[in-house]
Amino acid sequence: MADTATDSRSVAFLGLGTMGFPMAGHLAVRGGHRVTVFNRTAAKAEAWTARFGGASAATPAEAARDAEVVFLCVGGDDDVRAVAGAAMGAMKPGTIVADHSTVSATVSREMAELARARGLFFLDAPVSGGQAGAENGVLTVMVGGEADAFARAQPLMACYGRSVTHMGPAGAGQLTKMVNQICIAGLLQGLAEGMAFAQKAGLDGHKVVDVIGKGAAQSWQMDNRAKTMLDGKFDFGFAVDWMRKDLGIVLGEARNNGASLSVTALVDQFYAEVQAMGGNRLDTSSLMTRMTR
Repeated sequence: MADTATDSRSVAFLGLGTMGFPMAGHLAVRGGHRVTVFNRTAAKAEAWTARFGGASAATPAEAARDAEVVFLCVGGDDDVRAVAGAAMGAMKPGTIVADHSTVSATVSREMAELARARGLFFLDAPVSGGQAGAENGVLTVMVGGEADAFARAQPLMACYGRSVTHMGPAGAGQLTKMVNQICIAGLLQGLAEGMAFAQKAGLDGHKVVDVIGKGAAQSWQMDNRAKTMLDGKFDFGFAVDWMRKDLGIVLGEARNNGASLSVTALVDQFYAEVQAMGGNRLDTSSLMTRMTR
């Protein structure tokens, strides 16, 4: 935890969704920082200030005007362009923009160039750990951008990040997040197939998980999602719609760099089936539903 007597800084947080709301809260409570928030739905910003204090602003530019570091957590490429672009026009030279959205590496590089032209710094800093990780302040943060800017922003990100790692130049954070999503997609499909097979074979699925979870099949997804998959519970935060957005980014990047992602492309189509079944807002472990209907 930061020493609020000496390390309190003026920061802005733009975007108070499922992830941004608790992340901004950790900056205020754990870090003791002076936080100004902006959200396109003003009621969400009012709810945040009622809970955590700080201040809210009517526009991204107003929120960012006096901030040393401006954090961003919004939806997609166009949202980053709109919100960060609006905020940058009001920032003082030397201000850091740290974008926690999951977007393309292309837009991250684009925003880094725009920031550089204005005397600012831009970090692409997507996160992993889901809603629970954000609420508990134990996210994994993977960061691209200039090393000096990362060094200045890292103590702030540590308010909600258990691991905050500089991965390389602009875009490297987003590329690392793409690897993360590729691995998760394959793991979840394998886990769904394994649990469905156990059920078809007449095994006690919970007992199976207890046994194989002590061997080479063990993973975070198995530890946290296998038994809930068996119980038909799929309400743990990271929605199918969001995963499909992320996998679309991944597959687009693969078309550019020549990577072969046959399994990822297949799992993306399986998620499309879950969406067609009405599972848009179910969490990503809901791959199980298409195998047991």
